[in-house]
Amino acid sequence: MTGEVLPAPGRPVAVAVPGLGLTVRGWRGVVEDLADTVPTAVVALPAYGLRAGRGPITPASSADDLARRLVDVADGPVVLFGHSASCQVVAEVARRHPATVRGLVLVGPTAAPHLSTRRRLVARWLRTAAHEDPRRVPAILRDYLTTRLSGFARALRAARRHDLREALAGSQVPVFVVRGPHDHLAPAGWLADLAAVRRGITTVTTRDGAHMVPLTRPAELARVCRDGLPG
Repeated sequence: MTGEVLPAPGRPVAVAVPGLGLTVRGWRGVVEDLADTVPTAVVALPAYGLRAGRGPITPASSADDLARRLVDVADGPVVLFGHSASCQVVAEVARRHPATVRGLVLVGPTAAPHLSTRRRLVARWLRTAAHEDPRRVPAILRDYLTTRLSGFARALRAARRHDLREALAGSQVPVFVVRGPHDHLAPAGWLADLAAVRRGITTVTTRDGAHMVPLTRPAELARVCRDGLPG
């Protein structure tokens, strides 16, 4: 494994992208649980698993980068998994590069711009963090040190201005949206808003967990994704 790719066991039918500031390690448990039925690779991007350069980091520019990477990773259209802000990236791939995508799985998608002011984000993060597994904190901090906060901040500014609903409205692929019950960064009302965008968008809440369910509840997340996998 390199820092850029966590390979699938065989040619992948799905590709996951780390959440903002996280690394490919965050998807490892989910990938291992999906291995027998849904071979899944994990691809890192600047600010989403890799240190970022000086250029802009927007959901659209990251989507174009990911679409180029998919040519080397997969043989054809794949299901794309996103987590948190990377849900915006994979949704933009489906809108901008539809031939590369046959479905989306969005885990803890970050919310609409009117819910994403700094003050509201901090409040929602604090309410969510109280329900995260404290044993995962060292690994999360290591990831943030790997990707560096400068790129994180630039990507977060762009993500806060991006409306995931518009990206989803611009594609026709099936979408499966997942959240933990204690995830206040992706509240239940936001998932209902996403499901109302168009047909083909379904939502589910896991039995437990908060925003970091790929790290803290990988077996349960793999199970619900396997049951609801689009495409």
